[in-house]
Amino acid sequence: MQPYLQLKLSLELFKKAPRTLDATESARLGEVVSRQARMEAAILASPEALGVVVPEATLATRLEEIRQRYQSREEFLADMGQNGLSEPELEQAVARDLRIEAVLERVSAQAPSPSDVDAEIYYRLHPQAFNRPEMRRIQHILITFDNEAQKQKATELLEALRPKLKTEQDFGAAALKHSQCPTAMEQGLIGTVKTGQLFPELDPLAFSLTEGEVSPPLESPVGMHLLRCAAILAGETLDFPEVRERIIALLLEQRRQNCQRAWIKALLKH
Repeated sequence: MQPYLQLKLSLELFKKAPRTLDATESARLGEVVSRQARMEAAILASPEALGVVVPEATLATRLEEIRQRYQSREEFLADMGQNGLSEPELEQAVARDLRIEAVLERVSAQAPSPSDVDAEIYYRLHPQAFNRPEMRRIQHILITFDNEAQKQKATELLEALRPKLKTEQDFGAAALKHSQCPTAMEQGLIGTVKTGQLFPELDPLAFSLTEGEVSPPLESPVGMHLLRCAAILAGETLDFPEVRERIIALLLEQRRQNCQRAWIKALLKH
C-alpha cells in the first residue's frame, strides 16, 4: 500500500513521481503519507466500514481507467515497476481506495438535505454570487510592429480604416484582409468578454463603446488594435427560482464535506 500511497500523493502534491523529488519535497511527502496512512487506517477500522464491499465491476472500471493512461501494457507495467508496484499490489491498493471512498460516502449521506428556506437565506446573504455582469461582444483588428516606424505605419492604416467600418460585415472583411490575429478568420471576433478579460490598455475603452462603435487605434503589449463593440449584453441579477437548485446542490455538498471532516476529526482523537 505504501508505494501506491506515495505515488498517488506525490502526483497530487508535486505533479511528479516520488523518485524525481528533491530532498525537501521528499521530506514533505513523507509527512503527508504518514498522516494520510493513519487517517485511512482509522477510517477502515471504524464501525462505519463494516459491511462495505467494493463491487468487482467498480474495481475493474477504475483499474482500466488507470491502464488507459498508458500507450501500451508494457509501458504501464514498466511505470508500475519504476514506482515499486506490481499489478496485484496496484489492484489491492485501488480496491482499498474505493472502499475508503464508499465509507466516506456512507458518512456524508448522513448530512441533512438543505431546505428551500436554507437556499433562500444563502441567496440573500450572497447577492454578488448571482449578479451576471455586463458583457461585450468584441471584434478587433490587430497589427503587430517591431519598431517605431512600423508602429506609426500600423496606426495610420487603422486610422484610415476606421471611418470605413460601418457594419459588422465591413469590420469582418477588414479584419480578414489586415488583421494579424487568428481571429481574422472569424471576422475579428475576440468573443464575449467581461471587464478585466482584455488587456488593461484595451479594457476601459472597450467597455465605453456604444453598440456598433469602433475605437480609435489602441496599443497593447502585442500591437495596435481597432476594437468594435458588436453587442452589449446587459448585466442582470438572477432570480432565486433560477438558481434555487444550484444553491441546494452547493449547500448539500458543503454539508457532506463538513460531515466527513467532523467524523474524521473525531475518529482521529481516539
